[in-house]
Amino acid sequence: MSRKFSVTVPDYVFEDLELLAQIQGRPTAALAAFLIETAMREAKERGELPPKEHNQEKLA
Repeated sequence: MSRKFSVTVPDYVFEDLELLAQIQGRPTAALAAFLIETAMREAKERGELPPKEHNQEKLA
């Protein structure tokens, strides 16, 4: 399942994101989603996030 949300970034971040997306030939939103997913995976690998079961309890 995928979810949508809005995020506000400084102009310079958006401009860089837009440029990189153009260089890579993909939509800006797709690149942003990829970068967020990558950052979350790295945070999990560093142990910065609790186990998934703990996350589910917080959401309930």
